[in-house]
Amino acid sequence: MGMESPIRYSIVVPFYNEQENIPDLYMKLTDVMDALGEPYEMVFVDDGSKDNSYKVLSEIYEHDHRVNVVRLRRNFGQTPALKAGFDFARGDIVISMDGDQQHDPAEIPRFLEKLEEGYDLVSGWRRSRNDPWLMRQVPSRIANWLMAKLSGIELHDFGTTFKAYRREILQEIQLYGELHRFIPALASSSGARITEVPISNPQRKSGRSNYGIGRSIRVFFDLIMVKFLLDYSTRPLQFFGMLGLAGTGSGFILGSILVAKKVFFNENIMTQHGPLLLLAIALFVSGIQFISMGLLGEISSRTYYESQNKAIYSLREVKSHRKEQGDSAESARPFGSTER
Repeated sequence: MGMESPIRYSIVVPFYNEQENIPDLYMKLTDVMDALGEPYEMVFVDDGSKDNSYKVLSEIYEHDHRVNVVRLRRNFGQTPALKAGFDFARGDIVISMDGDQQHDPAEIPRFLEKLEEGYDLVSGWRRSRNDPWLMRQVPSRIANWLMAKLSGIELHDFGTTFKAYRREILQEIQLYGELHRFIPALASSSGARITEVPISNPQRKSGRSNYGIGRSIRVFFDLIMVKFLLDYSTRPLQFFGMLGLAGTGSGFILGSILVAKKVFFNENIMTQHGPLLLLAIALFVSGIQFISMGLLGEISSRTYYESQNKAIYSLREVKSHRKEQGDSAESARPFGSTER
């Protein structure tokens, strides 16, 4: 069989226990993408579902050559699931969205229009949200405000998965932890042009939400990490070094004062200023430790995930029609180990 046409669009959708939502979402995606009239593929990622999601996905795969199913060994979480889909996708433009039908495929053309204007990344903005006010909207608004201030990117909604990317942008970003929501911030560091489009936020039709207040707490820690990654990931000594200099400097000054009291006033330092002496020693030693951490950070900066190219997910199996269609690039694609 001859070589197939180059893929223009890749739709990446992670699923976790969404068996009721899969058929309807698939039909909506097919209608929208067929209307565009350009070659596309769908990359459905089963993130270790415990229901019949994988069975439903497999049935769809058997009847549609544009569907690819990537099944993870267990539930790794949304970031690894998206990363698995991004690694497998080969379209010039990659569109990601949730599998719970809270993202409307009919809005995809608006994302593509923005890309045609010259943007590299288009993010959805849930202007009117239907989520619970206290448990979801308030933490989300706070996190989005902090992320905008820390990253310098004027986006209203960092958390939505509904985004469209030029493929080269994703290839330059290493994802792990919960970093998928911070892709705009990470992409901006490499000069990507970023914008957003308002999207609807329909109610979940079936199934149960996998989000909770615990995830909002984890987002706070991710904010700190992303700020460090954006500003100090390639120069950690400047971060830890400042703390180290503050510690050693304070300890040295305090120690000098105590020495002066001993030399010029013959005071008994241990008896009269024992706590201050201990504080001076603690500040000096902790400062040396911070400087040492900065030096070690400089040596090992980003080697774990980037230099070693360590995978953050483990595949159980992959179903794809590519080999049948003579895709020679498929065999050369770097990918995690699979179990057949």
